[in-house]
Amino acid sequence: MQKPISLKDRLAAWLPQLVLTPSILAVFVGVYLFIAWTAVISFSSSKMLPRYDFVGLEQYIRLWSTPRWITAVENLFLFTVLFLAITIAVGLFMAILLDQKVRAEGVLRAVYLYPMALSFIVTGTAWKWILNPSLGIQKVVNDLGWHSFVFDWITRPEFAIYCVVIAAVWQSTGFAMAIFLAGLRGIDNSIIKAAQIEGASLTRIYLSIIVPMLRPAFLSVIVLLSYISIKSFDLVLALTNAGPGSATEMPSTFMFSATFRRNQMGVGAASAMMMLMTVAAIIIPYLYSELKEDRNGH
Repeated sequence: MQKPISLKDRLAAWLPQLVLTPSILAVFVGVYLFIAWTAVISFSSSKMLPRYDFVGLEQYIRLWSTPRWITAVENLFLFTVLFLAITIAVGLFMAILLDQKVRAEGVLRAVYLYPMALSFIVTGTAWKWILNPSLGIQKVVNDLGWHSFVFDWITRPEFAIYCVVIAAVWQSTGFAMAIFLAGLRGIDNSIIKAAQIEGASLTRIYLSIIVPMLRPAFLSVIVLLSYISIKSFDLVLALTNAGPGSATEMPSTFMFSATFRRNQMGVGAASAMMMLMTVAAIIIPYLYSELKEDRNGH
């Protein structure tokens, strides 16, 4: 005869669900419900306050006919390309150097990773001082006697976006280095030794064997850094406040300005949905490739 299930056993079986339910509800309400609400607002005529009428694609048409939004998209493209290229290149180079079993590797790794522990607000504020011509690099070099040295990019609209790139690269390179280093440490040393026996140089081994084997690490770094670049609101706000003028405007700062400063809630919601679609265009193919590899592996 089957023994009846006690109340204690029932509680033990349901305990994981009970513990996870508040978190699931919070994520559902705080993320997915508000995403749906933003989508609804983007199809309405909302301005200072939300309205729930339907105007079709009017807000999206207004968004893409706004020069400031076009500037924000162009800046995002330039920033993302430079940010990813430099961060990946420098991060991979530092990972390869640390993989040579150098002295004080733990100390160097901590130094490289330290900027990632800072918030983008702190990074933006610090680099705003460093790049300020009257406080930072230019003043230090001028005080040392090189009076003709000029480094005023942060005050020049045509160069200000590169200041954002510099600050973002400084903060995120250690993160890329850590992922690449983990990938390098996961490669079997016998592969490298076999290539060396065949007479391959160390440079050829890295370019032809090791770097191609780091494909999962490259995918992870590209996806995560792309996500960071799309939502780079706090860094831009602290470093340049989207200026001079609109020289460093990003979609995230445009969304904030349209919604809370210019009372164009519908346009701001439309820009938020465009950012969401951009993130989805990056994340969905990555998740699909990961799931496909898992199925093939099984």
